[in-house]
Amino acid sequence: MTIDFPLILVILVFGSGLIWLADTLFLAPARRRELAALEAKYPERGALDSPQAKQFAAQAEARAAEPVIVEYARSFFPVLAVVFVLRSFLVEPFQIPSSSMVPTLQVGDYILVNKFTYGIRLPVLRTKVLDLNEPERGDVMVFFPPHMNDTYYIKRVVGLPGDTVTYRNKRLYVNGEQVPWDSLAMLPETTGRQEVALEQLGDANHLVQVDPTRPVRDFSVVVKPGHYFMMGDNRDNSSDSRVWGQVPERDIVGKAFAIWMHWDSLFSIPSFSRVGAIE
Repeated sequence: MTIDFPLILVILVFGSGLIWLADTLFLAPARRRELAALEAKYPERGALDSPQAKQFAAQAEARAAEPVIVEYARSFFPVLAVVFVLRSFLVEPFQIPSSSMVPTLQVGDYILVNKFTYGIRLPVLRTKVLDLNEPERGDVMVFFPPHMNDTYYIKRVVGLPGDTVTYRNKRLYVNGEQVPWDSLAMLPETTGRQEVALEQLGDANHLVQVDPTRPVRDFSVVVKPGHYFMMGDNRDNSSDSRVWGQVPERDIVGKAFAIWMHWDSLFSIPSFSRVGAIE
């Protein structure tokens, strides 16, 4: 079961805020009046260890104390609100769970995603309320795939609305022109050799890899209006638009722009050797 963290965060923020607001407007004034009445009833409460001091403390605790739930709401609301704003509208951290973006992104990379590059969207509802920029070819984008509308995916934008995307003999073509490809090395792998190359897609110069021993999956497709064609940089080990189709604009989450940590597992030591911008 996938945990809907954005929905949980929204509930916590608005729940704690409403509790604090309701207490401020309706309950706190009554407590202040009760406390004022107790202060008038025990005028000698200021004397240390006096009977009135003890009686006042006991009565104040019983009749004018702030409820525990209000105390927690007041304490946590500012923190939750800051996290909510940062995560929903500015920057959100993600962890890379699969090898579909190797060699650009490794399993265990922790990345940062710009949530406002492609416009401001309401959390949970995903409704765009402010248009800013459109995705460009070569962007590494986080989104909800059409077959799993509650799970984040990360791939590279290879086709914009109206583009003709062709894949032939493990080479990518956009609108009839081959995307520049510069083979760099052949790496041995346990399941076969991997060819690593430098590909230029739009303004992005990025690494990709293919397995020459895997069957070729040629195709040609026209990207629908308002949709984007996504592919992983690990071309022969990626579930992407070739499998589950094109990504509609409404399901965009944001643009991945930096690696800030690498952590293989809970029992390993985090590494910062891969910190840097994502190409």
